[in-house]
Amino acid sequence: MTKASWVEYWRDGSRPLEAMRAHFLDHVYALHSHDAYSFGVTDAGAQSFRCRGADHTSGAGMVMAFNPDEVHDGRAAAELGYRYRIVHIGPSVVCEILADVSDGRTGAMPLFMKPVLTDPVLTGALTRLHAALADRSGPLVREELLTAAVLAMAERGATQAPRRRLLTGQAQRRAARRARALLSEAFAEPISAHDLAAAAGCSRFALYRAFRQEYGMPPSDYQRMLKLRRARALLAGGVPSADAAVSAGFSDQAHFNRWFKRSYGVTPGIFQRAVL
Repeated sequence: MTKASWVEYWRDGSRPLEAMRAHFLDHVYALHSHDAYSFGVTDAGAQSFRCRGADHTSGAGMVMAFNPDEVHDGRAAAELGYRYRIVHIGPSVVCEILADVSDGRTGAMPLFMKPVLTDPVLTGALTRLHAALADRSGPLVREELLTAAVLAMAERGATQAPRRRLLTGQAQRRAARRARALLSEAFAEPISAHDLAAAAGCSRFALYRAFRQEYGMPPSDYQRMLKLRRARALLAGGVPSADAAVSAGFSDQAHFNRWFKRSYGVTPGIFQRAVL
């Protein structure tokens, strides 16, 4: 690997879910396959690969879609190489998400007919999921974006889309309120999507849609809002920024600073010093 090339890699320690971001100039992938669905988004440059007996090229904004055990290679197709990000999602994870979305009615597993796709919605879903994995975001954020990415894959590139099972009316409101109660009580804790759905009495996907309908944001955003409110109150009371971040449930200071400024327009330090 040349000096200009670089690689960053992340993986989930509890299930088959991995992510990589890289810039390659002269690296050539040998023929290989993955025991997972692999989706790569080309960010810059272009890469070529051989798959299914033909040559293909993925340029900026395109998605490479490999089914499990699908043999392929890879190399740069541009003088300056290529930069891309890729997510590997195990079939068991895809199956579990599709079962949750369809209330147990999974049907056939998706198989992608084309190894290169041009679809802004799918590209966006994969990019957001990759960013959440690389940023080590909280469990609710990862689950929401993972579900969105799997649905985008299944609905836009596969042969069969899942049937969604949603809540309506009073059932929707009850589920959303139960979830909000748990978030309000334990917002500083790493609440999982499974625990939140169990408290709401429905599937994770149904709860996600119900919560957005009732409160205008997904559960992960609501949890982060509660954390920020708590941290803001602590800062106003004179608690040091680092201690306020930890007490409110943020995993690190940089993550706290970034979201505080995005939400309030100022850094925690400026907010704390602005006392009349």
